[in-house]
Amino acid sequence: MPSTVVAGSFCYRRVTVGKLSYMNVVVCVKQIPDPADPGALDPTTKTLKRDGKLILDESDSYGVEMALQLVGDSGEVTLVSMAPNGEVSGLRTALAMGAAKAVLVSDDALKGSDSLTTAKVLAKAIGRAGDYDLVLAATESSDGYTGTVPEQIAEVLGLPSVTFAKSITVDGSSIKVDRQTEAGYDEVTCPLPAVVSVTAGVVEPRYPSFKGIMAAKSKPVDQVGIADLGLDAGAVGWAGAGQEIVEVVAAEAREAGEVIEDDGEAYNRIVTFLSDLKVI
Repeated sequence: MPSTVVAGSFCYRRVTVGKLSYMNVVVCVKQIPDPADPGALDPTTKTLKRDGKLILDESDSYGVEMALQLVGDSGEVTLVSMAPNGEVSGLRTALAMGAAKAVLVSDDALKGSDSLTTAKVLAKAIGRAGDYDLVLAATESSDGYTGTVPEQIAEVLGLPSVTFAKSITVDGSSIKVDRQTEAGYDEVTCPLPAVVSVTAGVVEPRYPSFKGIMAAKSKPVDQVGIADLGLDAGAVGWAGAGQEIVEVVAAEAREAGEVIEDDGEAYNRIVTFLSDLKVI
């Protein structure tokens, strides 16, 4: 029989015997400016402008697809996202793929939030999503590249974390994960619930069908602000991050390299060159 476990202000369900007959998976997804469009910086905050249409981060589509494959016909997938201006375009794409519902956190006070604040906000939203057995996320977003948010979410929720998953298998009240490494992969067993970050390219994300696109328009999106999550404005955004972007400058152009033609003694010049750089 399922049992209920409470960790802090978060409540989740754990199945203790047998295989999961009904699985709930939460997927953290990010909505980003279209990479095909030239980006622009806000002149005041010097951060990327996000006031237009946002799309589903491609890296998150792998997590959505893996979640859909895990639940099959015996469960549901809930999306959790944080985006400005009540933007849902990217969420609708993931809903059209087959996710059942979404929780969107949108609040002007969140502007300037760092990765830890983002993790705290998403953790609260995950708690609002209801009972869950597994939380999936991409390894890192295409517009941030911190690669830390999934692990920070796990810490806030008090759950085990597995990173760089290339495959996930549910086995009773635990999962078996093949964790990608530079030398191959590690076989990791982890109790449920857990937070797992998924690497790009491990599954082939499905294209939303016309039926799925139409159905996504009526699927519920619970839009909330920080007050709904019990968060204070002074603990999020620029105030919570405690950081400021002072200056943004273009990267210096790379200088042309030196061409060394082999005349039989070229190796001496190469050794001298590397020695001057203190490489050897």
